[in-house]
Amino acid sequence: MRFIKKFIITLFVILLLGAGAAGGRLLWQGYQIYQEVIDGEPLSDKVEEIRSKSKYTPLSQLPDTYKNAVVAVEDKRFYKHGGIDLISTGRAVFINLKEKKLAEGGSSITQQLAKNMYFSQEKTFLRKVAELFVAFELEKNYTKDEILELYVNTIYFGSGYYCVYDAAQGYFEKEPEQMNDYESTLLAGIPNAPSVYALTNRPELAVQRQRTVVECMVDQKYLTREEADRILQEGEQIQQAGQNNE
Repeated sequence: MRFIKKFIITLFVILLLGAGAAGGRLLWQGYQIYQEVIDGEPLSDKVEEIRSKSKYTPLSQLPDTYKNAVVAVEDKRFYKHGGIDLISTGRAVFINLKEKKLAEGGSSITQQLAKNMYFSQEKTFLRKVAELFVAFELEKNYTKDEILELYVNTIYFGSGYYCVYDAAQGYFEKEPEQMNDYESTLLAGIPNAPSVYALTNRPELAVQRQRTVVECMVDQKYLTREEADRILQEGEQIQQAGQNNE
């Protein structure tokens, strides 16, 4: 059943990328790139390398608010899809084909993890296809919680922070598990565009992004309206206190 599901998803992507020989070549070349990176460093070795780092943070040591915020804003169907979100991917592929370039992402958390583990930030159709195959392999061998845990330990938060531990320490001078709801939702929004939202650059933009995170959490029932308002009000109070101290 799992193989059939993967086959259907792959077929769907092929059709979106372009039917016929062109789509077939793209799929085959992407698969070859996937094989090369996996042969060079097997997935299990790569995962163990990440987990062995001294600053690796288990999911159990992260606040629920932070975990929920990440899923809500990055990949709301994360716990339902098999590695790619067909709705987001279909929309992104349509836009990319229309623009004739990879202007739109649409990547799931699993795809982002695949990219962080094996690929550069370069945007090409071939790399995206190879990324899909790695994502399928991750979904086949690891649980959703394991994938999420690996993800938050490999994403970039700006200011030279490449994992949730470094980001919590660098921005808040706290262990990740000590982050409050305000800090958790603020941090969850940064990886979307680290150079833009890094708190050391334009903190006001990070706060704007935080509002998006919180609204996503309300839409997906992770927060009530009252809880969301409390978090945002706390942020306003912190900003006001900072301005008064200047």
